This record gives sequence, structure tokens and C-alpha cells, in this order.
Amino acid sequence: MKKRIHLYVSRKNVLTWLMAACMVSSAVARIWIIGVKGTGGPVNVWSQIVLPVAASLLYAAIALLDGEERLYKTAIPVWMAALYSAVWISRNVPNHLITWLFWVSLAAFAFLYMELISGTRWHAPWLLLPVELISLAITLYFHRTALLAGDAVTMLYLLPDVLMLLGAAVMVFAIRVHTDGKYHPIWGDRTDGRRIRSMPPMDQVSPYLMVNRNGASNLFSDSFEITVLDRYIRQKRKEGMTNFGILHALLAAYCRCVAKYPALNRFLSGQKVYSRGEDIQFCMTIKKEMATTAPDTVIKVHLSPRDSASDVYQKVNAEIEKNKQDSSDSGFDSTAYAFTMIPGVFLKFTVWLLKTLDYFGLIPKFLLEISPFHGSVYFTSMGSLGIPPVYHHLYDFGNLPIFCAFGCKRKALEVMEDGSVVQRKYVDFRFTVDERIVDGYCYAAFFKYFRRLVMHPEVLDAPPTEVNADID
Repeated sequence: MKKRIHLYVSRKNVLTWLMAACMVSSAVARIWIIGVKGTGGPVNVWSQIVLPVAASLLYAAIALLDGEERLYKTAIPVWMAALYSAVWISRNVPNHLITWLFWVSLAAFAFLYMELISGTRWHAPWLLLPVELISLAITLYFHRTALLAGDAVTMLYLLPDVLMLLGAAVMVFAIRVHTDGKYHPIWGDRTDGRRIRSMPPMDQVSPYLMVNRNGASNLFSDSFEITVLDRYIRQKRKEGMTNFGILHALLAAYCRCVAKYPALNRFLSGQKVYSRGEDIQFCMTIKKEMATTAPDTVIKVHLSPRDSASDVYQKVNAEIEKNKQDSSDSGFDSTAYAFTMIPGVFLKFTVWLLKTLDYFGLIPKFLLEISPFHGSVYFTSMGSLGIPPVYHHLYDFGNLPIFCAFGCKRKALEVMEDGSVVQRKYVDFRFTVDERIVDGYCYAAFFKYFRRLVMHPEVLDAPPTEVNADID
């Protein structure tokens, strides 16, 4: 990983709340003082009230709600505040050269803040303090004549700006450096994944050439002999895992493959490739009852490459039982029902808006959690329906890159080398994969390793001895 520091603020720190109080007070004071005084037109309402008020409140909200992981996002309201200051100067300073210099200075200030808070170039968060104090000093110097004269109106008018800068300066003392050694999000990351920044040039360009997920999908089919797997499943059921089946074994094998080939747990969104790290999001459609009239629902289970077969069994079965026993609708079902209440034309716009938000990584985390279109892998069992597997399409909405379907058991007669005929049992499976997240070599290695694990499932009883990390 590129060397950087990761800054954060804690809601347990009283200085964080003092900063938020200053920001909220600044917003309230600005609405009251400037609103009563009058702005002189709708343009000034947006530039002198809406923009700085939004910047103040957004700064406080980001620090309080997301300051533990994404403090760097406070740079967004800082840029908004810089724009507000630049517009104010343009309207109040007649000298064009000085105005231009102020614009450059404000842009430099916002850029410096962004670099410091991101920890990319300068690893000294205390440098934020002089940046904030210099901004406060310039503001007071700009109105020095009125302040020295004791002009109460000017002093009142400056109160919102002073409170805003004071709040930002106070937060500098609340900033701490993460020392846990873990990866923390930076610019370009999403809430559901870390951006892969060292992809080969061709792999970075190909998502712009192959835009749709289905247009970039490859199909793979194989089968495996299940004599050993059947024996393994029977043994697990004797150990108390009464519902242990092929699904659990295949999932455990997939988790073990991710431990060895972490690139499998990537996804593509907004023409960029991201890694989910050790969060394997398994999705599956289930019926609450085995009847044609029973409704379908979708489950999402968070697995880990460190999981053994028993860990996978417990996590998956707990989620299935919870959905079968719960008479109320799941989060996905409730959301889908809410969408049916929207008229068709507006529903089309709503879906377009969700796709746009997803492109930029702005979909709220709670929606990502209930969405079956966002995940690591989708497994579907055709065997429970008594039919062979299908090549299931990938969804262009969302970011799920791998779909696996496996069928029912089938028998086959095989001729041995000595001329004898034996009967064996097989299970067929089909994979549909997004070729843009990894190259063909990685997929080929995965398929071979996956097949070997299923043929020797006993190795899945213990956690992996090593879990590889994805590239930067």
C-alpha cells in the first residue's frame, strides 16, 4: 500500500461536539443575521446563505457521522466554503487583480486542506491549524477598519464566518491518527469496496470499451464426481449439521478459493475495479415454502475467506431460517413493494437515479445491504428443482460479477481401462463471470482449484493456513 496516514475524529471527544456546535451556530446565525438584513436578490441568497449554510452543516454531519472512517470527505464542504468566499470577494472587491489572487489563494487553501486531511503528501495534521488560523486572520484583516471603529453591525455580520472558521480550527485538536494497521477508506473508495489502483493499463481501459456486464461475461461449465462429497455430507449430518448439503460445500470451497485468489472478490462499478477485501457477500434466492405459490425472497450472507465448512453452514442456515420463520417481508421485499407504488414513468426515473448514484458510489449503505444486485457471488440450486443447471445472466444493475448454478445429481456409466463398466454420480455446475475484474489465467486457476476442493472436501473442515491480500 502507498504510505499514508489515516486521520479520524471520535464522537466520544468533546472537541468534536464543540466543533459541531460552532458549525450549527454559524448556520443559524447566518440565516438570521443575513436573512434579516437582506441579501439583495436570489443570486445572493444562494451564494451568501444557502452555500455557506450547507457547507457548515455538511462539515459537522460528516465529522460526526463518518469521521471515524471517512474524515477526508470534510474536504467537500471546505471547497463549498472556499467557493462562497470567492463569490463574496468578487462582489465586494473592485480590483480585478486582487480578486483573482484571492480566488487562487482560496483554491490553494481548499486543495491544501484536502491533501492534509487525506494524508497523502504531508503526514502532519497539525498543519491544518495554521491554515485555519490564517483564513480567520485574513477575514478579520479584511474588515479591520470597521472592527477597529467598533462597528457593531459589521461585527455581527462577521459572526457566522468567525464561528465557521473557529469550529474548523477546534476540530484540528480532535483529530487523531489511526494506529491499528488496518486499511481505511480514501478518496475514490466506495462504502462497499476499495478501489484497485494498480490495474494494468488495458484492464483500466476495457471497462470503457465493454460497458455492460452481460456484454463482458464469459460462460464456463464443468462437473464433478460426488462419491467423496456424498460421504462427506453424510458425515457432516451425523455430526449434527442436519441440513448440510452440496450448497454449503460449494460455498465453503468458494471461500477457500478467495483466500488463495483474492481477486475473485472484486467487482466493477463506474468503470472502476474495486475489492471487497475479506467480505464475501453471498446472495441467494429462496422460497419460504416449497410450493409454486410460495413467494421468493433474497438472502445475503457475509462470509469470510477464513471460514471453514461449519462456519459457512452456521451463517447460511441462520439466515435461511430467519427468513423462513419471519412472517414479515424482508428488507428487499419491502423495498420492492415500495417501488411498485410508484407510477411507471416515475419508477423509470427512480431506477435511472439509483443507477446514477451507484455509478458514483453514492447509494446509501442500507440499500446496498438489502440489494441482491450488489454482492460477491450468487449461487442458485437447480438441483432442488430437479433440473440441470442454467447459464444465468449477470445483472447490469448493481455490481455482482459471478453467478453460479448447479444442478441435480445425475448418473453416468463409464468404461474403465480394463473394459469394465461402472456407474458414477455427478453434479454439473455453470459459471457466468465478468471478465473485466480479473484475467483469464486467474479464472482458470480458480476453476481448477475449486474443482479440486470439491473433490477433496475434508480440507474445508479447518480454516485456511494463509489468506492472501489483493493488490493495491
